[in-house]
Amino acid sequence: MSIYQHFRAEEQAFIDQALDWKEQVETHYKMVVTDFLNPREQTIFQSIIGKQSDLQLHFFGGYDQAERKQAILAPFYEQVDEDSYNMTVLEGAYHQKFVSLSHRDVLGTLMSLGIQRKKIGDLILKDGIFQIILAKEISVFVQMQLTKIKNTSIQLKEEPFTSIRKTEHDWEEKDTTVSSTRLDVVIKEIYQMGRQKAQEFIKKEAVKVNYRVVSDPSFVVEPGDLISLRKKGRSKVIDILGETKKQKYLIRVAKLK
Repeated sequence: MSIYQHFRAEEQAFIDQALDWKEQVETHYKMVVTDFLNPREQTIFQSIIGKQSDLQLHFFGGYDQAERKQAILAPFYEQVDEDSYNMTVLEGAYHQKFVSLSHRDVLGTLMSLGIQRKKIGDLILKDGIFQIILAKEISVFVQMQLTKIKNTSIQLKEEPFTSIRKTEHDWEEKDTTVSSTRLDVVIKEIYQMGRQKAQEFIKKEAVKVNYRVVSDPSFVVEPGDLISLRKKGRSKVIDILGETKKQKYLIRVAKLK
């Protein structure tokens, strides 16, 4: 039985990467530190490694509620702590009275520098301060090149993890039943709307799953999927708990308040 049949076709490249990481640790007996993984990739990696007694798998994104996290896969005897990860925190300030910055503004500016998304973790904006959690090897480059956002001059400095302005993500969880795990059906249930309306949102490319636009209503959701519906907020599929006697799916979902 192929491992690929349990996942989506477009996830095969990541599965191959995860299997390669596993082989590296098992063959060379040294830890592997990954780039930043989104929640779905974290779920896949955890599924592939399972509960092997000779390996340990950890995730960290700079703070407990982080969405994007690096993973460390290591032999069971290796010591793993926060310093083992390949990340740091850059902080900058802006005048809220004169400029309004969003996550999109900061991320867009970073991407315009040619930085890959996988090298960037969470972005935090709070009270005129913004923080970028990113891979250590690009820290100096970003400090030198990222000097302006939306015509506002900025200066970045490295800060410890303890300085992260933690944001409380208030997720409201619930268990519910759905007739299928199609995207339109799940959106209908999470956002309490008609199925036709859900399909309209999807076809208008107003829905993202794991940060990518999905325009097919029949797209099947999986545990770990992060859903974003334009102007309606974010939600996630925590788990698919099984089937009921009436052949419906029992799922656990959460919506950001």
